[in-house]
Amino acid sequence: MNPSTLITGGAGFVGSHLCERLVKAGHDVLCVDNFQTGSKDNIRHLIGDKHFELIRHDVWLPLYVEVDRIYNMACPASPIHYQRDPVSTVKTSVLGSINMLGLAKRRGARILQASTSEVYGDPLQHPQQESYWGHVNPIGPRACYDEGKRCAETLFFDYHRQCAVDVRVVRIFNTYGPRMHPRDGRVVSNFIIQALCGEPITLYGDGDQTRSFCYVDDLVEGLVRMMDQDTEIGPINLGNPVEFTIRELAEQVLRLTDSKSRIEFRPLPADDPTRRQPDITKARNTLDWEPQVALEDGLKETIAYFRNVLKA
Repeated sequence: MNPSTLITGGAGFVGSHLCERLVKAGHDVLCVDNFQTGSKDNIRHLIGDKHFELIRHDVWLPLYVEVDRIYNMACPASPIHYQRDPVSTVKTSVLGSINMLGLAKRRGARILQASTSEVYGDPLQHPQQESYWGHVNPIGPRACYDEGKRCAETLFFDYHRQCAVDVRVVRIFNTYGPRMHPRDGRVVSNFIIQALCGEPITLYGDGDQTRSFCYVDDLVEGLVRMMDQDTEIGPINLGNPVEFTIRELAEQVLRLTDSKSRIEFRPLPADDPTRRQPDITKARNTLDWEPQVALEDGLKETIAYFRNVLKA
């Protein structure tokens, strides 16, 4: 019998793909979202399915439901969104984790924390291994997200050590794909929207800073494998180890959209990491997981999605 599964932030970009994956597999899925950054459009096709329920709820507040597994995905993930209300961002990470861990403790449920590569900050180690403690500015404009997620990890491991809660922790690196918010300020969605609208492609800094882009279907596969295995609690990096400069990404988007947009350079934002690349040795060995979707193929799917969004 498939477990009943709670997904916080289930109407968000990654959360909605995870809901869809588990519903198709026959899980009873309870999607919880406050719709601060999530959208009903992301999960509208699931409403009415006998395996899917939706609750509007804020994870700052306790939730009393009967579930076997919890994916804690709730938190604004793009700088524009999480910096808009930084206090709310910290509360979502910290109070949300406390409430979900309390639920897991009461129910004896397994709980997975969707942490982030941002816990490494602007890393001095490259590529980043899970053993690296990070290089984070605790009082900068990104700290509400970076330190909120770091504190959430602390809570997960303390609940595991002190209360024997069955936890899993993954650190998610740059992920992209359909259902990204068109104005979330992240580089993939920014470039695609700008290219499709004929606007200048805005590169911050000199464009030589790097990111590693993981397609959302690959990430969801990693999340499910992490939840299903019984040997490793984490943290485990989930991301694509293939590194691209931001300039290379811009040029690829321009080519795939056949856009005439020009590239425009702007100052680098405060505390923006210059390099970001996961070491996924642990994921390969423990989960038998690595990304399968090449950047060009994933961008084609994402561009097609945004074309439809703009038409609508």
